[in-house]
Amino acid sequence: MKIRLAAYLQPDSIVDGEGIRTVVWTQGCPHHCPGCHNASTWDFNEGALVDVEDVISELKKIKNQDGITLSGGDPVCQSDACYEISKAAHEMGLNVWCYTGYTYETMLSNPKMRRLLDQIDVLVDGKFVQEEKSYDIYFRGSRNQRIIDVPKSLEQQKIVLVEKYMKDKDYNETYQKPDYLFI
Repeated sequence: MKIRLAAYLQPDSIVDGEGIRTVVWTQGCPHHCPGCHNASTWDFNEGALVDVEDVISELKKIKNQDGITLSGGDPVCQSDACYEISKAAHEMGLNVWCYTGYTYETMLSNPKMRRLLDQIDVLVDGKFVQEEKSYDIYFRGSRNQRIIDVPKSLEQQKIVLVEKYMKDKDYNETYQKPDYLFI
């Protein structure tokens, strides 16, 4: 199976989800959100076609990561390949975040997208909306986007947000190291 990537794997990201992460930059996005910071990833014919097993092999070589982040482009457009990569990441003990312009509800109603949800821990859903852009929010580009705890949402059959990331940043708050990092 192949996946079209916009770039090589990017290890050591601290802005694409909680902890230290490796980002898988997928190529191709149908949403074309005005103000998108990754417009170069929109074209489905650009980037490089890579074997999924090669991506998994490279992930295995990267050390000291907490998880992977599927981004792009829109990784949901390559659900089957992203499912395999995410499944392998879980087997390596990594958690999986996914950014998509699709909504959680849309993913639930589409069999391929729904299957991918089974391998995602945290979903940042919704198109980027320029008018709702903010630097005062965690791990999202615009306020309309949601940070969803996917396993809890599937279990409870309703959307469960990761509340600690849905609030605005408090720049006056004294940092306290958490007892744990992940939900």
